[in-house]
Amino acid sequence: MILTLAAAAAALSGGGGLNSSYPLDPLDPSRSWSLDEDPSNSSSEPATRSLLPEAPPASTAAPPQALSPWDVALCVTGTLVSCENALVIAVLFYTPTLRAPMFVLIGSLALADLLAGLGLILNFVLVYLVDPSAQLLSLLSAGLLIAAFSASVLNVLAITVDRYLSLYNALTYHTERTVTCTYLMVLLIWGACLALGLLPALGWNCLGAESACSVCRPVTKNNAVALAVAFLLVFALMMQLYLQICKIAFRHAQQIAVQHQFLATSTTKGVSTLSAILCAFGACWLPFAMYSIVADSSYPIIYTYATVLPATCCSVINPIIYAFRNPDIQKSLWMACCGCVPPNLSLRPRASSDV
Repeated sequence: MILTLAAAAAALSGGGGLNSSYPLDPLDPSRSWSLDEDPSNSSSEPATRSLLPEAPPASTAAPPQALSPWDVALCVTGTLVSCENALVIAVLFYTPTLRAPMFVLIGSLALADLLAGLGLILNFVLVYLVDPSAQLLSLLSAGLLIAAFSASVLNVLAITVDRYLSLYNALTYHTERTVTCTYLMVLLIWGACLALGLLPALGWNCLGAESACSVCRPVTKNNAVALAVAFLLVFALMMQLYLQICKIAFRHAQQIAVQHQFLATSTTKGVSTLSAILCAFGACWLPFAMYSIVADSSYPIIYTYATVLPATCCSVINPIIYAFRNPDIQKSLWMACCGCVPPNLSLRPRASSDV
C-alpha cells in the first residue's frame, strides 16, 4: 500500500513531464481549459491538458469607409449620364437614315459620355465595394475617366468644327470627302484619348510619390496642369469658331433681302443658343480646369468635389443640346416609344449649321 502511494507520487512529480510547482488546479482562473481538458470528465480516456493560455481573439476587420454624399452624387450623375447616352446611341444605331457626318459626331460624343458615366460608377464601386488598395484597378479607373472626358471635350470641339465647315463650305459640305474627313477626325480623337488614358497605367502616376499628386489622385500635378491648359486652348478655339459662325450667319441674313426680317429673327435666336451652349460648357469645365492648375493634393478634398461635379454634369446636358433637340432624333424617339410622330414636331431636315 505504502509502496503504491510512493510510486504514484513519483510519477506525478517526475514521470508526467509537468512541473510540480504549477499545480493543475481546475479552478485556477490563470489557466485555460479546452472541452477535452475538463477535469470533471468521467471518461476512462486520459484527458489532455495544456498549460498555455488561449490565444487572444484576432483583431477585428477595419470598419468600412464612411459613405461620402459627394461620391453618391457622382455615382448618381454617372448613372444618369449612362442612361441618357445609351438611349442616344441606341437611336442612332437602329435608325439607318441617321448616318450623316453630323450624326457620326453626335454618336461619338454619346459614346464618350457613356464611358464617362460608366467610369464614375466604376470608381464608386472600387472605392466602397472593392479593396481600395488595388493599385491596378485604380489606375485603370483613372485612365478610363481621363480618356472618356477627354474624348467628350474633343468631340464637342469636332461638332463645332463641323458646324463651321457646313456654313463656310456650304456648297461642298455634303460630299464623300466630308464623310471621310469626319470618320478620320473621329479616329484621331479616340486614338489620342486612348493614349492619354493609358498614361497612368504606364507609369505616369503619383502612387510612388504622394507629394506629386494632383487634386485627382493618381494623376500627377504636371499631367493635370497639362490637361487643364489643353482644355483652355480647346475652349478658346471653340469661342473663336462660334464667333465665326455668328459672323457668317449674320452675313447670310443680310444677303437675302426678301426674307431679311425672318432671317434676322432666326439668326438672333441662333446666336442666343450658341451663347447658351458656350456658357454652359464653360460653366461646367472652367472651374475644374482652373482649380487643377492652382491646387494640389494638399488642398481640402471638398474643393475637388465641388469642381468635379459640375464638370461631370456637362455630360448630362450634352445629349440634350446635341441630340434630343434634333428633329430627326426626336422623330426616331417618338416612333420607338409611341409608334407615331406628334403633329407639332418640325419635320424640316436639320443641317449641321443649325444650333
